[in-house]
Amino acid sequence: MSANNNLHVITHPLVQHKLTLMRKKEASTNSFRRLLNELSMLMAYEVTRDMPTQAIEIETPLEKMTAQVIDGKKLVFASILRAGNGILEGVLSVVPGARVGHIGLYRDPKTLVAVEYYFKMPSEMEERDIIVVDPMLATGNSAAAAIDRLKELKPKSIKFMCLLAAPEGVATLQKAHPDVPIYTAAVDRELSDHGYILPGLGDAGDRIFGTK
Repeated sequence: MSANNNLHVITHPLVQHKLTLMRKKEASTNSFRRLLNELSMLMAYEVTRDMPTQAIEIETPLEKMTAQVIDGKKLVFASILRAGNGILEGVLSVVPGARVGHIGLYRDPKTLVAVEYYFKMPSEMEERDIIVVDPMLATGNSAAAAIDRLKELKPKSIKFMCLLAAPEGVATLQKAHPDVPIYTAAVDRELSDHGYILPGLGDAGDRIFGTK
């Protein structure tokens, strides 16, 4: 994994391989979804690498010992609707005890500014670590708006996880929230005039849910 301050690019060969297959325009909805699930699972290993653990006493078939466990309930995956939901299955298979929150934002087509229409999080957020998930970090406006809203709940920590990022989106998010690490599988060349990542993989939501 290569890191630059708060930008972490996950360069693991399996991650890169699956991302390449997802980019191909001939990938079916079914295979795109399956690859996203596998890729999310692999990325979750890196994003949760520094999760706190605690010692508990267990008994092996041979003797008692003290061993480490994570407290999955302290972790919240906050999905930016709707495409973020495509990442949930993979990350929850790694941390099944995690809680899930949802943030509904849509991008005003004229101003490209994020407008909130739904927000539902678990209780007692000040005790929890949040990983915000959204496949694409394009303009960065939705991610920055979502994190603005989450910071009002005063969680212990926030990370942002995406498959692909545009340099413009990284810059926007780092300027708005320099304290929030970004985890991605690739930083692509640029944004198009319509706010799409180039070369990218198209509209992640449409490809996950088969709505095109």
